[in-house]
Amino acid sequence: MSRTVGELMSSEVVEARRETSFKDVARLLDRHGISGLPVVDHDDKVLGVISETDLIRRQAAQSAHHRGRWFRKPVLRRSSRHSATAAQATTAGDLMSTPAITVHPEQRVSDAARVMERHHVDRLPVVDEEDRLIGIATRRDLLRVFLRTDEEIRRNVIDDVVTRAMCLPPHAVSVMVRDGMVTLEGQLELRADIPLALQLTWRVDGVVGVVNSLTFRIDDTHPPEQHALGRTSHPRLLEH
Repeated sequence: MSRTVGELMSSEVVEARRETSFKDVARLLDRHGISGLPVVDHDDKVLGVISETDLIRRQAAQSAHHRGRWFRKPVLRRSSRHSATAAQATTAGDLMSTPAITVHPEQRVSDAARVMERHHVDRLPVVDEEDRLIGIATRRDLLRVFLRTDEEIRRNVIDDVVTRAMCLPPHAVSVMVRDGMVTLEGQLELRADIPLALQLTWRVDGVVGVVNSLTFRIDDTHPPEQHALGRTSHPRLLEH
C-alpha cells in the first residue's frame, strides 16, 4: 500500500572516495547535473555526503582566509580557526558532511521524507544491512509518489484499505478522490473501525488529506452499563 525507498531510489549512484580531489568532485557534480553525492570507502560503506554547498563554503572560507592573512591577530577565534581549516580542505574527505544520514530500501517513502526534513538534507544514501551503498534517494524521487492520478489513489484505497485490510465488499465504502484529497462515505458496522479506516487511507501513497464522512451502526467504544453488584444478583444481602 505504501511504496518503499527501494522502489524509488536511483541504483546508479555517482560517488566519490575520501581522497577524491576538490576539483574532481566539482567535475562530477557538473558532469552529471547533480547537487551532491556520497563519499564511500573502499568497501562501499558510506563515510559522508558532499554537496555544492560544501564546495561553495570551502571557496568562501579560502577567500576569507587569504584576506585575513594581511590582518593576523595573535589569537584566532574559533570561527576563524574553523574557516582556516575549511580553506585548506582539498579532498572529499576534508569537505564532506559526516556522519551521513542514510536509509534502508525497505523503509517507507513517507518515513524517508521525514528524515530529510528533520536533518535538512536533499538526498539520502540508501544502504544495505551491512551499511554498503546500494542507491540514492533524492527529494525529487520521493515527490514522485504525489504525481499519482486520483484514479490510481482511489483504486488503491478500495483494494488495499476497504477490501483487503477492512475485509469489506468494495461497495461498502464510497471513495472519492480529488487532487489527492480522499473522501470516505458510508456506514461501518463498528465505530472503532472508523479511525482504522482513516489511518490506513492516510498511508496510501499520494494521499494529501482524508475527509471523514463515515458513520457507524454500533458504538463499541462505550460498553453497555452493568447493574451495580448486589442490587439484583445478591438480593439476600440487601435483606439484612
